Amino acid sequence: MSAREQLTEKILASKRKLGLKWSTIASALGSSSPILYTAALLGQFSLTPEEAERAVALLELEESDAILLTESPNRGANSVMPPTDPLIYRFYELIQNYGTTWKALIEEEFGDGILSAIDFNMSIARQPDPKGDRVKIEMSGKFLPFKRF
Repeated sequence: MSAREQLTEKILASKRKLGLKWSTIASALGSSSPILYTAALLGQFSLTPEEAERAVALLELEESDAILLTESPNRGANSVMPPTDPLIYRFYELIQNYGTTWKALIEEEFGDGILSAIDFNMSIARQPDPKGDRVKIEMSGKFLPFKRF
C-alpha cells in the first residue's frame, strides 16, 4: 500500500473516531466545494498548504501528512473496471446506457469535443420526493473542441 493510500486509511479512521461528517470537515478546511475536499482527503485531489495544515489539525494527523495532502495525486490508480461497489457501478451503468446519447446531444449542441473534468464544477444535493428522496447531481464542465492540426 502506498504512503498516500495509508494516509487515506488514517483519514477515514480519524473521521470515524471523531464522528465527523464530510460537510463538517469541508467547512473547516476552507471555502472550496465539499466535493473537492472529500476527493482530496480520499487521495484524488490535492490541497493547498493552508488547507492541508487545517486538515492535519482537525483530523489529528501527523505534521508530515500535510506534505502528502499537497502533492499531485495519481488519480484513479486504484480503480477497478468495471467498478464493483454497487453505488459506483450505477454511474458506470449510466455511462453504458446513456453515454452515446450524452455524446450525441453534446456534439449536436457544441460540435466535436469533450466536457472538461479539469475546468469543472459539481454539486450533490438531496431532493425530497414523496416516493423516496432522490440524489441530485449537477455537473458543469467547460467544452473543449478538438483542435485540427
